Parts: sequence; C-alpha cells; structure tokens
Amino acid sequence: MPANILNLPQYRVLRVAQSDHDYHVTAEPVDVTSSCPHCQSDRLTSWGTRQQVFKDLPMHAKRVGIYIDTQRLRCKACGKTFSQALPVLAENRMMTERLVKWIRQQALKRTFTSLADETGVVEGTIRNIFRDYINELEQTVSFETPKWMGIDEIHIINKRRCVVSNVQNNTIVDMLHDRNKDTVAKYLFKMPHRDTVQYVAMDMWTPYRDAAGAALPEATIVIDKFHVVRMANDALEKARTSLRGELTIKQKRALMHDRVVLLKRERDLNDEERLSLEGWMKRYPALGEAYRLKERFYGIYEAGTPQEAMRRYEMWCRGISSEIRPYFEELIRAFTHWQPFILNYFEHPLTHAYTESRNSLIRVMNRLGRGYSFEALRAKILFTEGIRSHPQKRPRFERKGDPEPVEMGDGLPEDALGDGLPAIGQARPMRAPEAYDPQKHAKREKNYGADISTLIRMFEAGEL
Repeated sequence: MPANILNLPQYRVLRVAQSDHDYHVTAEPVDVTSSCPHCQSDRLTSWGTRQQVFKDLPMHAKRVGIYIDTQRLRCKACGKTFSQALPVLAENRMMTERLVKWIRQQALKRTFTSLADETGVVEGTIRNIFRDYINELEQTVSFETPKWMGIDEIHIINKRRCVVSNVQNNTIVDMLHDRNKDTVAKYLFKMPHRDTVQYVAMDMWTPYRDAAGAALPEATIVIDKFHVVRMANDALEKARTSLRGELTIKQKRALMHDRVVLLKRERDLNDEERLSLEGWMKRYPALGEAYRLKERFYGIYEAGTPQEAMRRYEMWCRGISSEIRPYFEELIRAFTHWQPFILNYFEHPLTHAYTESRNSLIRVMNRLGRGYSFEALRAKILFTEGIRSHPQKRPRFERKGDPEPVEMGDGLPEDALGDGLPAIGQARPMRAPEAYDPQKHAKREKNYGADISTLIRMFEAGEL
C-alpha cells in the first residue's frame, strides 16, 4: 500500500498516479461513519456511492487531487439519508481545509490566475475564498485611530480614491472606494475613538473639509503645504506654455527640456541650470516674472507664524502685474477661500505621511492594479502580513541537535508538503473593536496600518 504522501492521518491512501502536472491520489477515510447524525442510531444501510474529487495543496510543483468514493447512507430508524463524514475537507469547497487556508493568504500576494494554475481550482472559486477572507479580516483586524491624520487622494484603477493615513507613523490606515463627502464622512463617523484625532492634514477638496468638520469637530484642519505650493508651479507652467505660440520648433523643444529647471527652486540650481534660466528670463520677461513669483510664494512658507505668513502673502499678491495675474488667479482664489486652514500649517506644520513618496507610490500601485479590482488591491495593501506596522513575525528557524527522524504522515504539520512553497502564515488575529479600556489598550500590540516605505519596497520588488 502506498505511503500516506498526503500527510493526512484521517485518510488511508489506496493508490497514487501522476502525470506531468498532477498527482491523482485515491483515498478513503480511516474512520467509518457508524451512527446517524440526526438520531444517533447505528442502524445504517448503504444507499450508494459516488466518486468525488477534492483539491489539496500543490506538491512537488504538481497539482493534487484526492479521489474519494463517498458513501451515501440511510438510517433505518429515522429514514433520513446522509453522506459519510469526510474530515479536514472544507464545507462546500471541494478541497481540503488547509488548501483553503493557503489560498486565503497567498491571494493577498499573488494573482488569482496564478493560484488557479498552480492548484487546479477555478479562478472564480479563488475569488470567492478571497472575498470571504477579506470580509473576515474586516471584522477582526483593526488599526489605531491616528492622532495626526492625513486625508488625501490617489488615482488608481481609473478613479480617484481617498486615502486615510497615520502621519506620525507613516502608514496607510485605509483606502476608500471614492472621495465623495458621504463616503468619507461615513468612514470617519465609524472610526473608533475618533475624538482622539487632533489634526487632519488634507488637500483643498471641499468634501474632505466638510466630512472632517462634521465627524471630527475638535480636530484642527491643516491644508498640506505641498498642495498649495504645487499651485504656484502650475501657474508657472501656464506662463511657460503660453509662450509656445511665438517660439520656433527648436525653441519649443529647448523650453520643454528646461521645464525641470523652471520648476526647481533657485537655491537648488547648478551653474549650468542657472545660466539657462537667466537666458529664458532675459528673452521672455513675463516668464521671468512668473518664475520670481513662484519663488517668492515658496518664501511664504518660510514664515514662523501665521501672522508673518499672511503679511508675506499680501506683499506677494500686491507684487503681481496685471499681465501675469491670470496665471496665478487660481492660486489666489484658493488661498483666499482656504486661508484659515492654510495658515494653520504655520502653527502645526503637518503634511501627509507619504507626500515625498507620492509619485513612486502612484506608479507602482497603478502597475500592480492592472487586472485587479479595487477591493483586491486595497486588501493586498492593508492586510498582507509584513506590510503592517509592528506585525507579529514568525521566529527564525533554529537547528536542533540530533533531531529524531519523522515518517511521512506521522507527526508532520499540515503545511509541511509542497516543493519550496511558503508555509501557511500563522497571523495572530487582531481584536475586534470593543469598549475602550485604557488598561487593555496599553497592553495589546498596536497596529498602525500599512507601512508606506515597506509598501513601496514590496511593490517594486514584485512581492505584491
């Protein structure tokens, strides 16, 4: 009789056949069903058999199917029919429980298509397993409510999404399906201990301000510096593109090449770039004025107090000529409309957690997003083990002296099979939200969300 290569002591292996890509294992349960599950009578009679195939963990780079002739039994006492008990098989999944567990965690890191190819499970079933897993994680994994919160947006999978971050810990707490006021407000109102939020950094998007004002009335709203100064760069870009009509093709190419020079801070220019800038400014005074206005606007953010910042802004505004003003009109309107929240920055210099990594983050997330739904991408970012800040890690493997030999199927853990496949991670489930207890809160391990630097590294390394 073949060895129990399945490492499932609940089953007796009868035959093993293999092809280039698959193992076909015929097995039967060791324990025979001896009583009716409805009335516990032992007066049973056979009511026929049918062969069923259950998928199992891949082994030696081959898919595994377990063939079981499942008996149908009838109870003479109560007249009910039922199938014999099949232990360690997932209910309604036609696969082993350990395969379900492995798929759940692998689906956070790999595509559904690759898992379907490796296991022989149809892609739709893998999607359903993944969806059920995410629903479970939503109920059990909770992140710390940030005291310094960032509310920003990121454009992924053809849509602008709201991103909630923990500014102090440089982590992503959640990603919302859209950036509408109702969506953001609903999320913030459900956030546990939302009264602990002290500051909210955001861009100049009215739905964010209104949602935060309603759900977090005690928090100070701070407009992110980089969203404001970026508008000064946009104004300079408008001035640059307005010159295109009076330039030759060669000049247009040169100006496009020097676009980076115009957007640089003057203090960061090297000698060659400074010479190039001076040439453009002399030939086109309007472009020179726009550049100087951009630089002076950046200087506003070097103020030490809100009063000093406002004084510098008013001086800057008075220095704009009527010819150049249209290019900066959008910035002026925004500053006027959002003035109190912009000035809050000079008392609370708060910016989004991932501003410096924004472009890299958008690029890699969009690359990963091809072929994924938003829900799947969000789950990969928030729930993949190793991304979350302060996750519990498995201890390193330590070699033991004189280990005892272990026979196949006799004492090996369920995840020991496979050809170089990672073992099933034993992630400690996080506590579900409960009534706030300061003493318990202080003792439990804190979970701050998906670490942004780790997230980018794993994206770029192809680990997600």
